[in-house]
Amino acid sequence: MHLTELQGANLRCFTEFILTPVPGVNLLLGENGAGKTSVIEAIHILGYGRSFRGRIRDGLIKQGAASLQISTRWQDAHGGTHQAGLQHSGNEWQARQNGADVDNLGQFCSHFPVLSFEPGSHALISGPADNRRRFLDWALFHVEPEFFSQWRRFNRALKQRNALLKAQPGAEALAAWDHEFAESGEAIHYYRQRYLESLKPVFQDICRGFLPEGGLATLGYAAGWRQPQMSLLDSLRLNRDRDLQTGFCNVGPHRADWEATLNGQLQQEHFSRGQAKLLALSALLAQAKKFVDEKGFWPILCFDDLASELDSEHFRRVLRWLSGSRAQIWISGTDDQPAYAENFSLLQRFHVEQGRIADTQ
Repeated sequence: MHLTELQGANLRCFTEFILTPVPGVNLLLGENGAGKTSVIEAIHILGYGRSFRGRIRDGLIKQGAASLQISTRWQDAHGGTHQAGLQHSGNEWQARQNGADVDNLGQFCSHFPVLSFEPGSHALISGPADNRRRFLDWALFHVEPEFFSQWRRFNRALKQRNALLKAQPGAEALAAWDHEFAESGEAIHYYRQRYLESLKPVFQDICRGFLPEGGLATLGYAAGWRQPQMSLLDSLRLNRDRDLQTGFCNVGPHRADWEATLNGQLQQEHFSRGQAKLLALSALLAQAKKFVDEKGFWPILCFDDLASELDSEHFRRVLRWLSGSRAQIWISGTDDQPAYAENFSLLQRFHVEQGRIADTQ
């Protein structure tokens, strides 16, 4: 799929903008602070309902405006054309698709599979575990029809069980939520573990191209409890006293994590920032490739300041890989580097200044 038109209003420094992108690579070029990232954010919001830089009410809406608006036209993988729009005040939202109101933000976002990579994305490798859980859950949300219902079921059980723990209930009161928590939690674990295992060979192949000097890259998964030695239900029972002391649940898929290693030795806490960025980028592109395998079309790929912290050789390796994809790609940067024209034939440049965007073709 690809966007054929993108409009935004009251988005950070922009009063309004309208872009007509190409299905290939769209470059957003301009000085720092010109507003390039805001355009990437607009696309990300279509796919996630939020920005990768924080909540919409935390500075994303132009000062003095009540809400921001984002609208788009796009072509799906079968050649069908669609249109949609989202208005968001930071607290409330309204959305329409093909002329009809949409009352579920998740449903709206499901039509826009977007993978974004920005300067903070190295945290996928070196940051907190919730980044890595969200990474897995994004893919499962799009490719596993039953995952979202299990995810909602589990999070409801987690919330209810934690509320009970704070009230210091008896064992009988916890028992009902233990079963709900364990059954939905085991299902989430199964989906995540299976997906990460299928991602591993794709991730390793991309890493060989991006980081050949790093040796074999691999992925390891931790369930969030002592699995497979113990079922989640048994683990809940074993940890019940600890849960009552702390007032929250200490085991389960909300504690799950995965890690990347290089050559079986170098682990997450020892990676340089450049290594972490390339590993995170490898994971994201492996996820994009797996998405194609499952769905038959590419997600939209967005890269904010892709060249930062990459030397020229690693940067060219990344562009060479991207040139073999059929994704619509958005890249922001301060310079129109020769490597773009060397690798991409279908290329559109937009020059971004404060509050204005000009097509330079």
